Amino acid sequence: MTAYGLTFGGLLLLGGRAADLLGRRRLFLAGLGLFTAASLACGLSDDDTFMIIARGVQGTGAAVVLPAALSIVMSMFDEGPDRNKALGVWGALGAFGATFGLITGGLLTRYLGWEYIFFLNVPIGIAALAVAPRLVPESRIGAARRRYDPLGAATVTGGLLLLVYAISVAPRDGWGSAKIVSLLVAAGVLLAGFVAVEARVAAPLLPLRMVRNRAVTTANAVGLLLGGSFFAYIFIGTLYMQQVLGYSAIETGFAWLATSLTSVVLAGPAQVLVTRVGAGPIMAGGMTLITGGIVLATRVPVAGTFWADLAAGFLVVGAGTAFAFIPISVAGLSGVAERDAGTASGLLNTTQQVGGAVGVAVASTVATSQTGNLLATGQSTMVALTGGFQWAFWACAAIGAAAVPIAVALSIRTAGSRRAAPAPTGDGPANAAVPG
Repeated sequence: MTAYGLTFGGLLLLGGRAADLLGRRRLFLAGLGLFTAASLACGLSDDDTFMIIARGVQGTGAAVVLPAALSIVMSMFDEGPDRNKALGVWGALGAFGATFGLITGGLLTRYLGWEYIFFLNVPIGIAALAVAPRLVPESRIGAARRRYDPLGAATVTGGLLLLVYAISVAPRDGWGSAKIVSLLVAAGVLLAGFVAVEARVAAPLLPLRMVRNRAVTTANAVGLLLGGSFFAYIFIGTLYMQQVLGYSAIETGFAWLATSLTSVVLAGPAQVLVTRVGAGPIMAGGMTLITGGIVLATRVPVAGTFWADLAAGFLVVGAGTAFAFIPISVAGLSGVAERDAGTASGLLNTTQQVGGAVGVAVASTVATSQTGNLLATGQSTMVALTGGFQWAFWACAAIGAAAVPIAVALSIRTAGSRRAAPAPTGDGPANAAVPG
């Protein structure tokens, strides 16, 4: 899992820029082919080393596919209602895919074997490879403007790889250990070097004009905290259901249906509201729902049941994800030139993945620490585990709550921009909207 997370989180930004420069459909197909082949290799693995390598290659393919796919959606639809509808469909399909994966993965693991969760990707990947060239248009930066930033690519990829790795192993090795401190310092130096390079290079990997876009910056900040709260909530919730309540993998998958199906159902209304109200207010509302749903989970007992102790929180968080992910995507691509579509998509996914890695690491550390404290006082294992998970849920809720004022600030700036905008004239549409 660490090998996959390393390459996926570390290469997303580079994958997005490569899609802009080399062709988004071309990179989408290349990444999909790599992911499919690596999935087959994972299923055929007969030792740990081969599996770790195959998972790293699989993460590389995913890091190319995801930003290329999102930038294709962006380039196919103009900013505004049409793109918002497309991103609503994107969000609904993502939630449906997560649901399908949870259930199918549990069934395959139990009745056929773990290998088949990887084999399942192969026919799906082959089908997508056959259909995509006929349906997906090609787009990229014109050849005359195609320039590269190898030093920027090296520093940001190296920095992200070290950062994700350090965060992933910190709960095991200790946040204060020499290894983790050294890794974090090295990651900070590389990422600082990346910022310095981008400020001076002629063709930056991450153009500073994108960072100056307030909607993009806000969306990525909220996306970082969304990843930190939601992904950690899924992780800790799964541990609680399996280690305390004794749920099987299949039962856990069916339990999470409450969250994912709610997100699927509300994806349509979410994009409608974003179009009518703006991304900021809906984003703030979504993060408030996620935070509130996670707070409900802080009361889980040792002898809990799904309907009495989990269902309400799962439903509220599911609604929150629909009203958070979609406006984050809309704002994260707002005002971005088509030539930067892949980069913006890669940045958006990078912040969410890094946030998820940080959130899981923090929640794991909190849970482990509190569980150890309770065990030291003589509490039973189940009581200690539950107490640790309760504290971890509080940590997740705090991360989610930190995103709300950031999203509110975007709402205020957007409202101010609309009030300051000149009245429409006969030269333009009467219902023209201010971007963001």
